[in-house]
Amino acid sequence: MELISSIFDFIFGPDPELRQIIAVTLRMSFFSTLISALLGIPLGVLLGANNFKSKPFVSRLVNTLLGLPPVVAGLVVFLLLSRSGPFGTFKLLYTVNAMVIAQVLLITPFVIAMTANLVGVNAASINETLAGIGITGMKRLKYFLIDYRIPFISIILAGFGRSIAEVGAVQMVGGNVQHKTRVMTTAIMMQTNMGRFEFAIALGIVLLLVSFLINSIVNQFQKAVGDD
Repeated sequence: MELISSIFDFIFGPDPELRQIIAVTLRMSFFSTLISALLGIPLGVLLGANNFKSKPFVSRLVNTLLGLPPVVAGLVVFLLLSRSGPFGTFKLLYTVNAMVIAQVLLITPFVIAMTANLVGVNAASINETLAGIGITGMKRLKYFLIDYRIPFISIILAGFGRSIAEVGAVQMVGGNVQHKTRVMTTAIMMQTNMGRFEFAIALGIVLLLVSFLINSIVNQFQKAVGDD
């Protein structure tokens, strides 16, 4: 009962640090998912809806990047943004921007692969129909983006889930700095290492509640778009 009471007090108590952690988590996840979707969905459509000579190689490359370990992605971004790296002058390391960059590196291949697999199922028949009515080039891309808009929402939501749950790359390039780059997952890891298991469990519950709320909102939006 004492553990449950501690968890309840932590979640619903007036803790400004918890609100800060949730805010940073949502900001990081929102922007990394948005950028990954803007990059990954058009590229995924182009990959899934077209046949070209190097398509097998590109598909294998994207599928390989799906298995990219988060710590490797974090290491790459760390080396690029460190003081001695090519982008060190921008001083992005240990900021939310660095965390977003690492997340984009991880999520974009996932979005590309999911989109390509989705579009590729009926791409041949759709392309044949579009060619018959004279729709080519960017207009064809626009058609796929509009026609698959509802399934794309599910892909974006899945990308958001990967973003909000990631810890390795975020810890490496963000540094888990209090009131600056500390997010839910890095805070859970820190509390666990400190032996404060009740707070780690409470943070985990908050993370699930936040994720459930976001999913519920997006699902309602998805239904509204589908009804239109």
